[in-house]
Amino acid sequence: MSALTPPTDMPTPTTDKITQAAMETIYLCKFRVSMDGEWLCLRELDDISLTPDPEPTHEDPNYLMANERMNLMNMAKLSIKGLIESALNLGRTLDSDYAPLQQFFVVMEHCLKHGLKAKKTFLGQNKSFWGPLELVEKLVPEAGEITASVKDLPGLKTPVGRGRAWLRLALMQKKLSEYMKALINKKELLSEFYEPNALMMEEEGAIIAGLLVGLNVIDANFCMKGEDLDSQVGVIDFSMYLKDGNSTKGSEGDGQITAILDQKNYVEELNRHLNATVNNLQAKVDALEKSNTKLTEELAVANNRIITLQEEMERVKEESSYILESNRKVNKQDRTADGQALSEARKHLKEETQLRLDVEKELEMQISMRQEMELAMKMLEKDVCEKQDALVSLRQQLDDLRALKHELSFKLQSSDLGVKQKSELNSRLEEKTNQMAATIKQLEQSEKDLVKQAKTLNCAASKLIPKHH
Repeated sequence: MSALTPPTDMPTPTTDKITQAAMETIYLCKFRVSMDGEWLCLRELDDISLTPDPEPTHEDPNYLMANERMNLMNMAKLSIKGLIESALNLGRTLDSDYAPLQQFFVVMEHCLKHGLKAKKTFLGQNKSFWGPLELVEKLVPEAGEITASVKDLPGLKTPVGRGRAWLRLALMQKKLSEYMKALINKKELLSEFYEPNALMMEEEGAIIAGLLVGLNVIDANFCMKGEDLDSQVGVIDFSMYLKDGNSTKGSEGDGQITAILDQKNYVEELNRHLNATVNNLQAKVDALEKSNTKLTEELAVANNRIITLQEEMERVKEESSYILESNRKVNKQDRTADGQALSEARKHLKEETQLRLDVEKELEMQISMRQEMELAMKMLEKDVCEKQDALVSLRQQLDDLRALKHELSFKLQSSDLGVKQKSELNSRLEEKTNQMAATIKQLEQSEKDLVKQAKTLNCAASKLIPKHH
């Protein structure tokens, strides 16, 4: 980057101006970047001696991060402004080969990578800004289409390539500013991917998101399939923004030439558009002429039809007038005969009316009889239904009686057997009772005999006892 320092033959500024410029610059590596109007100025730090004001040392990480944020914000300003101006001067759709557009994506990539936390993987530490961009899908549902399209692209194999494709699709959709604002407003989600003093976590990120609104006036068209986004090297080309007096004239001439070529292309495109419009109008005119001839033919046919209808109407009027006159003559001749016919017709009408009244009375009688018959039929149907229900209940009772009869017959048979057994037992008991009665009689007889023998013995004993005394 030493080639970017000012030549030695140029006049050097004074110490006061250098000190004032140093207070408004930021530091990146061994160079400081300052805004000189619309251009970028780079100077080596070793060539300038600053005033001994109490400032933080360059080795302080927070100070270096702040300088890097300011540097990236200034680069984003220059890149966005140059892109908008060049795109408006061209007046056409931008593609991926346009150099200011390429530099814009490089600057945006550096802004998204600033302060990014490294994730440990099997292959080592990896820093990728694809992770934060995936969060936009959750914050803005419209970004889901971009994320799905990026994931479906077959040529992308790394997260860096997916992030670059996402930025290009968001710019084509003209919603890059909206997506970045939604992402920056959710710092609690970004803290998982960025350090606390990263660009996306500080005020510079919101400023860049606001600057991106101006890109909505640009029309861009990218072809992602043939472009290798994985292996591109994102290096900022400061030469596009450095102030050079000799190159400004050449760039102005090139700008005029490109403007003339663009005007020529615009005129040719406008001519082609006008030719296409003329062809379309000519086709419409031809179609209208064909429809006009067709309508004229139909109009002539309709006029002929109207003439024929008018002739037929006049002929019908003549015929109707002739028929009316003939009817009048006939009416005059037949008026006398009509009086007799009218009286006969009236008499016949009275007879018909009387007959009609009789028929109506008879019909009313038949209707009443029919109603009575219908009522009787309903009553008969009701009676039949009741009798059917009674018949069903009687059949049920008959079945119950048959079952009961069968059960009783079975019990009767069993009871007959029991009676026979009981009668046999009773006969046996009677025989035994007779035998017992006979034995009892025998025992009573023997008892009597024993009593008699005892009496006799007592008498004999009593007779023997006095003899001993």
